[in-house]
Amino acid sequence: MRAVLLINPKATTTSERARDVLVRALRSEVDLSVRYTRQRGHATTLAREAAEEGVDAVVTLGGDGTVNEVVNGLMTATTAGGAAPSAERLPALATVPGGSTNVFARALGLPRDWPEGASMIMEGLRLGRRRTIGLGRADDRYFTFCAGFGLDASVIHRVEEARRRGRVSSPSLYFRAFSAQFLLGSERRHPAIRLERPGEATEGELATVIVQNTAPWTFVGDREVNPNPAASFDLGLDVLALRQLGVASTTRTVTQFFSPASDPRGRKILQLHDMPEFTLVAGRPQAFQLDGDYLGEREKVRFTSVPAALRVIC
Repeated sequence: MRAVLLINPKATTTSERARDVLVRALRSEVDLSVRYTRQRGHATTLAREAAEEGVDAVVTLGGDGTVNEVVNGLMTATTAGGAAPSAERLPALATVPGGSTNVFARALGLPRDWPEGASMIMEGLRLGRRRTIGLGRADDRYFTFCAGFGLDASVIHRVEEARRRGRVSSPSLYFRAFSAQFLLGSERRHPAIRLERPGEATEGELATVIVQNTAPWTFVGDREVNPNPAASFDLGLDVLALRQLGVASTTRTVTQFFSPASDPRGRKILQLHDMPEFTLVAGRPQAFQLDGDYLGEREKVRFTSVPAALRVIC
């Protein structure tokens, strides 16, 4: 088996020694090539090149941002004969958790820490354990587990700015960013988003929208956060939108996200399950994120579910 290991050298939870251990272990199982990312977006290019070389597997060592870039590289590769990418023609994806949260890897059942995750990936490679999953697509970019339009994307933007100033990613950093955005942001006072879907009435005056391709949406430490607990890699996209961001109602809803039996309900909540496609349109630019990476502001995003898109080693 030919495999490429794509390493983000800035991955939060791994060291150079740990990377060397992983490389030696993988080389005992596969014919391995190792490539390092140099800047944001580079993993997309490296993954596309690996797919076009015809390797059997691409292994990532990094966080959710690295995984997202690799998935976009795989899904935009031109495979043998110029055919469009399909799960059977593309390399399988194996994800060794190396970031601070690793939502995608943990949603696949991998442990939070990289040594245990690497051990399970090695076993999966050895035994040929594969699963085919669906992806989401927002306009022309793919995502693995979540997207956000509005408040949560604004919070991620605040966190990314704080990290560039040297702050360490932590639950308390996210809580402070959420509190500041909730109190000062325009989403709370002037809901500006509407959701359009074929053959259905438009849902208007939405304050913020969470889109999930699987559950959970994220983790706080070891605790799952589940706005849409029925979301699945095997189904379409799930949506949870808040019509208003009142202090009492939002606090109650966010608290429900942390419940083991999470099932947010209420007049100010819109929930949609297993959606094949829809479009979010905003009256003013909204913060936008995919898989936990802030991608700027948008006024319109079209979402589609892409079933059985990619094989993963798990």
